[in-house]
Amino acid sequence: MNPKISLFLGILCIAFSPIFVKLAGVPALTSSFYRIFIGWVCLAPYCIIKNKLKINRADLLIAILGGLVFASDIAVWHISLLKISATISTLLANLAPVWVGLLSYLLFKKRAGRWFWIGTVVAIAGMVVLVGYQDVIHLKFNAGILLALLASFLYACYILITKGILQKIETITFMFYNMLAASIFLLLICLVDDIELTGLPASSWECLLAMGIICQLTGWITINYAIKFLESTKVSIALLSQTVIAGFLAILLLKERLEFKEIIGSAIVLGGIALSFIKRPMAKA
Repeated sequence: MNPKISLFLGILCIAFSPIFVKLAGVPALTSSFYRIFIGWVCLAPYCIIKNKLKINRADLLIAILGGLVFASDIAVWHISLLKISATISTLLANLAPVWVGLLSYLLFKKRAGRWFWIGTVVAIAGMVVLVGYQDVIHLKFNAGILLALLASFLYACYILITKGILQKIETITFMFYNMLAASIFLLLICLVDDIELTGLPASSWECLLAMGIICQLTGWITINYAIKFLESTKVSIALLSQTVIAGFLAILLLKERLEFKEIIGSAIVLGGIALSFIKRPMAKA
């Protein structure tokens, strides 16, 4: 498949995630577990038949650790989706690139560049507009907003933990162990907290199946495929369109409406994230 077409299909698939979470009508941890588990169940037979399970111990540990962080990210984001609009939650969850830049600078002393800091300031300004400056001054934040921000931070941690592993092993192999670890982790949490996993209505199962097959499996396989052929910066910027698509879907399917300040704030945040990807041109020899 053409990498650009693959990327477009992947973005379209994952854009449906918040819609299915809202429509499923089940606890957030339930949808989180089944999203990843159903995707893994569909992936596992292929990996076994094609003998895609070979992995060394170091890479396996990274895949498992990444799976635990990814599971936490999905669970926190799904909880956020049930508290605030799909558009705002998805937007804030896409702040991960900003966190990656900040953590890389703080932990690894990796210089981010002028445009990254400009983009970060713009994104923060957009969040202030989005939330409302009076609430920011008085530190009054909606729980859903805080959870979406936490989800973006967790995903940034996931990116840093798994950085480079896809260059050493096949994407399918990594996803097998990553999703298996995430599924087991979420299952244990659901069992400990006595979260409802059975007796769900047919309409909920339809959404969960669609989430696992379309969003988790198809979405991320096509995106990971595109990453191998396209520049990572361009892919990252393209992924921001997920928020726009999810917003239109939320309006059409969920009848969501955004306030004027939320629309303006969202646009500023998206602009800030996009600016953070601009690279400083190399000096001529």
